[in-house]
Amino acid sequence: MSDDLLLTPRYGTAALSDLLPSVLTCLGAPGDTDRLGLDLDVDRVCVLLVDGLGAQALAAESAAAPFLTSLPDASLDAGFPSTTATSLTTLGTGLPSGEHGIVGYCMRIPGEERLFNSLRWQLMGDGPKVDARTAYPPDRIQPHPTVFERATAAGIVAVQVAPSYQDGSGLTLAGWRGGGFRTAYSVGDLVDGVLTALTSAPKTLVYTYHSELDTTGHARGPASRAWRFELANVDRIAAEIAARLPARSALIVTADHGMIELRERVDFDTHPHLPDNVAALGGEPRARHVYTDGPAAVAETWRDVLGSGFSVRTRAEAIEAGWFGPVVTRDAAARIGDLVVIASGDGGVVRSGAEPMQSMMVGHHGSLTAAELRVPLRIHRA
Repeated sequence: MSDDLLLTPRYGTAALSDLLPSVLTCLGAPGDTDRLGLDLDVDRVCVLLVDGLGAQALAAESAAAPFLTSLPDASLDAGFPSTTATSLTTLGTGLPSGEHGIVGYCMRIPGEERLFNSLRWQLMGDGPKVDARTAYPPDRIQPHPTVFERATAAGIVAVQVAPSYQDGSGLTLAGWRGGGFRTAYSVGDLVDGVLTALTSAPKTLVYTYHSELDTTGHARGPASRAWRFELANVDRIAAEIAARLPARSALIVTADHGMIELRERVDFDTHPHLPDNVAALGGEPRARHVYTDGPAAVAETWRDVLGSGFSVRTRAEAIEAGWFGPVVTRDAAARIGDLVVIASGDGGVVRSGAEPMQSMMVGHHGSLTAAELRVPLRIHRA
């Protein structure tokens, strides 16, 4: 394995960060362009984000998703790292992670010794209990205007239809503040909520989120029969929404990342050399932020231990490679590890002691392989 299996996200032309700015332009909002060439002549758009649905996996399992695979085949790049917290913020802001600053699942915020879990919006590890939304306000961690704020300013009604735990969460306030929220209590309620929200105003943008495919992939693997059964459920959800869209509407189906099955586990917590001079280990098994007391020595050790199935880059090298986008702010750069270590093969750096549940998962994501980075862009017009 080698770095030639790693892709550079197509920021600006075919990335998840380009989707909603293009949609807003099609809906008549000023200030951007239709970067993706969607050319949608519509008044209402629903974006259905299916957590964990890679473009490659969808193409390989077309029999389980006849509706989705009947739509024109196109793809986007999720961005880096290819993980939920980063990608949801990317979609919600129209910015790569180097600008919005959610540079990983777990990252270090300068001045804080403990790692910050951006998905749960909490500090990890031992220490005094802290209300992270107060200590680290979402609009300070991610200060840029969201797509929902821009839509509202342009007279477009913006509504999120999602599970109740996302209502008012730190991550939602970081990436999706500025619009309305309708709780989806079930799959049927999600479909009904989308259709209700779409008809709530002459111009509407609806974002909805479905998580069960990702959960199934983590637990059983993205090539499992259980995953295919869940993909069939996703396909039916999309088909039900599409069949009932009001006139001059569009349904856009995409995802936050794909997934691979982890076959090689290198355990940081039990390895005799990997922890040397490492102050903190962020990210996740396929994309690690390594915060060090000596980057050069740690890089040499990690390259020797991990071999050709991993790419070990310094912060400056990862930024120069464009992984985090064409612009990396000072705040975002300060949260990136001294080293960024990503897998090009089917391995990962796990932590059996500190992260026992994550270490046992079958399916993983985060890196820049096509299976993880490429997500579908399927559009149905009413």
